Amino acid sequence: MTILFFGDIIGKIGRKALKETLPDLKKKYEVDLVIANAENIAHGFGVTIKTLEEMIDCGVDVFTSGNHIWDKEEVNDIFKAKKINLVRPANYPPGVPGIGYKIIEISTKRLLVVNLIGRVFLRENFDCPFRRLDSILEENKNERLSGIIVDFHAEATSEKVALGYYADGRISAVVGTHTHVPTADERILPKGTAHISDVGMVGAKNSVIGDKTEDIIKRFIYQMPYPFEPIEEGTCQINAVLIEIDSKTGKAIKIERIDREVEI
Repeated sequence: MTILFFGDIIGKIGRKALKETLPDLKKKYEVDLVIANAENIAHGFGVTIKTLEEMIDCGVDVFTSGNHIWDKEEVNDIFKAKKINLVRPANYPPGVPGIGYKIIEISTKRLLVVNLIGRVFLRENFDCPFRRLDSILEENKNERLSGIIVDFHAEATSEKVALGYYADGRISAVVGTHTHVPTADERILPKGTAHISDVGMVGAKNSVIGDKTEDIIKRFIYQMPYPFEPIEEGTCQINAVLIEIDSKTGKAIKIERIDREVEI
């Protein structure tokens, strides 16, 4: 089973870049399922039905997210409709809209897609992602699964690496998102779990993690709340990982970084 996972899609430039490159990538790597983090898909903040459907049309099957998932009120209607494979971090407190994991059918195979969010350096007081992962695995212990993949949306590299080792041998892959900067530490952990600290993003290359450089620089210099504004044209970097899973054992066979650039 071959999974193609894209880092955070940033605004219009990210959507256009994915539409241009995804068909070729799916064909080249014979991909069974495409997952993408969508929390920044709508002009850098949150999701809309229109932007999600745009990505579904170009070949994305499942969307994970993070702390920006709530930036557009429309997300509540999306969660209620349950027509789009969109998950939010599972370790938000009970009562929050949406779901934190979903079983996806791929022909005769079944993949459990889980979304978790870190606690280090984030303002919110989330439930423990380590214990929440344990409870999710317990809740699904009787399911016939071909693999389990976790999007761990977190700031601290140490927290992401720690979760990888904590889950090693129990799930197929832990892929980090949120920082928009790809790390070069992709590997198969000793007990068979694929891991990377951060996949990166699908967003403007000449930017500060997808946003206009001048406003972000002003924020650092003047400590004033200048707006975040995504860059919507120019060179777009496309960061993804290709993960191969042995559907009989649920162990990872391979994890490979895929980095592309396209002019938008």
